[in-house]
Amino acid sequence: MSKKPSKKTATAKNEAAFPKLDRPKGLGNRRMGWGSDVAAEAIRRLDLKYIALVPGASYRGLHDSIVNYLGNANPQMMVCLHEEHAVAIADGYARITEKPMAVALHSNVGLMHGIMPIFNSWCGRTPVVIFGATGPVDADKRRPWIDWIHTAKDQGGMIRPFVKFDDQPASPQATVESILRATQMATTRPFGPVYICLDADLQEAPLDGEVLFPDPARFRAAPPPPAAADSVKETLAILRKARFPLFMMGRVSRSEDDWARRVRLAEALGAVVITDQHNGAAFPTEHPNHVAAPSFRVNAPVADLMKQADVIVSFDWLDLAGTLRHVFGTSQTQAPVDKTVISCSLDSLIHNGWSADHQALPAVDVPVLADPDVFIGQLLDAMGPAAKKTAPLPAGARKATHWIKGPGGKLKASESGPLAPLDLALTMSAFARANAGVLSRTPLGFPGEACRFTHPLDFLGNDQGGAVGSGPGHAVGAALALRDSERMAIAVIGDGDFLMGVNALWTASHCELPLLLVVANNRSYFNDEGHQERVAIDRDRPKENKWIGQQIDKPAVDLCKMAEAQGFEAEQVSTTKDLRAALERGKKAYRKGGRYMIDARVLPGYAEIAARGASGGRGGK
Repeated sequence: MSKKPSKKTATAKNEAAFPKLDRPKGLGNRRMGWGSDVAAEAIRRLDLKYIALVPGASYRGLHDSIVNYLGNANPQMMVCLHEEHAVAIADGYARITEKPMAVALHSNVGLMHGIMPIFNSWCGRTPVVIFGATGPVDADKRRPWIDWIHTAKDQGGMIRPFVKFDDQPASPQATVESILRATQMATTRPFGPVYICLDADLQEAPLDGEVLFPDPARFRAAPPPPAAADSVKETLAILRKARFPLFMMGRVSRSEDDWARRVRLAEALGAVVITDQHNGAAFPTEHPNHVAAPSFRVNAPVADLMKQADVIVSFDWLDLAGTLRHVFGTSQTQAPVDKTVISCSLDSLIHNGWSADHQALPAVDVPVLADPDVFIGQLLDAMGPAAKKTAPLPAGARKATHWIKGPGGKLKASESGPLAPLDLALTMSAFARANAGVLSRTPLGFPGEACRFTHPLDFLGNDQGGAVGSGPGHAVGAALALRDSERMAIAVIGDGDFLMGVNALWTASHCELPLLLVVANNRSYFNDEGHQERVAIDRDRPKENKWIGQQIDKPAVDLCKMAEAQGFEAEQVSTTKDLRAALERGKKAYRKGGRYMIDARVLPGYAEIAARGASGGRGGK
């Protein structure tokens, strides 16, 4: 087993620029002559293939350089209708490729628009390289009014707590270094967004000397770090003696090779594996070792397995301490669990005091500061020939009914009556499996029994920033990454998410990206109805009023017309039978290179609301 991270990822076959999209004409003077040409050249040399943007005068110099110096190729411009969508598209792209694309935001006002999805990218640990701009730093060169309001002394200060790096270079040569450093940091694990602010005057000033460009390969990100040899030895000794080892697979790579190694390690040690719906697919959910169905929050079957375990290994599980407290009822800093806990993660390297996205502090017996997939490779190497054998599951896990053999695994969508959330989820799950679908998102209430994943791209994870409105942008970014792939880009999002981000879909149409989008439309910010009900019950007030200030109805928004306005075909359904037929029509349109939206009118409620409870974020999802 190799200790080196895998380079094999399941992504698009061809990432060349769009051959017919927005091709410039009459390109004669391709000589590097302006400050913005330097930035554009640095972007090209780093192979940032796409740049999502909303145009703005603050970076008109860079805009010209990309079009008339680079020829609008590598990077290829992807015009968006809102800065939030530009960042969300780059986030969605990185969720598949684990590579950054560029984003351009107009001055301080564009940055303010883009802040929410930048935070999403930070919480989701995705690499995104964002370019901003400011009016001339030299006040004497500012145009009246507009340049003044678009100038800030410390623009990066607005987002510094949730980016890995920000900079405002003061010369063309410094711009080269800034872009090299930013991209290096974005692509060093843990991944994250970075921000480079370009002075408008610097962009538009003619070059007065030669600018040197080093070989970008000498500034590439270092490979993910391995675990210390003692940590590998100690972990393996504990696991070999374990009566009931349990693996918590969290934030891991999209690599097929890494996926296979996770399976091999679990099989070799007879470990029970759990996954959740916050992160992308991390382990085949129907595998014998994946005894309980995935869950958004730990449900009863998963909790039962955790209680039986004597050794728990977290592979960068999101909120390890919170999960342990949820299951065992104790704060890990006050009464740690009476189990051996091993935690492998690099996430502490980017924790800071502004955001609590680091979650609660877990009590850990063996802390492993390493990339989880590299650590798994090390464990397999250390096991030697034993890594090729298959160990039996713990007795308690063997006695439990595997979830696909239990009632939940045998659920089928209802063929009669209105469309319930469970019917939608089961129908979408079956369709995705039959058509090599990549689910870029699922809505709240999507049941674990519908999470039948056999490949690292089957599911990309949900919005870890807890926002609403990023789902359409994530879907478009995933569609971009899957362009020319045999896999189908599919998203299932809530109506609130759709309504806040619908015009991100225009970019998919403009760029001719195939995409199938299904909206779980309950005409409400329904998650918050659950919150209002709980508050009313706690205060002995009428829960019947929970819908007030929550419902998106009277009049009902015509989602189909909104999608059609962005260049999509669209239809509305309200039964399982109609949904299946619509999906086939959507597939036909997709195979022809088209885009299709289905407004699925679902009953209010969640498929597993009794087991999960409502989420902590906003509803409409």
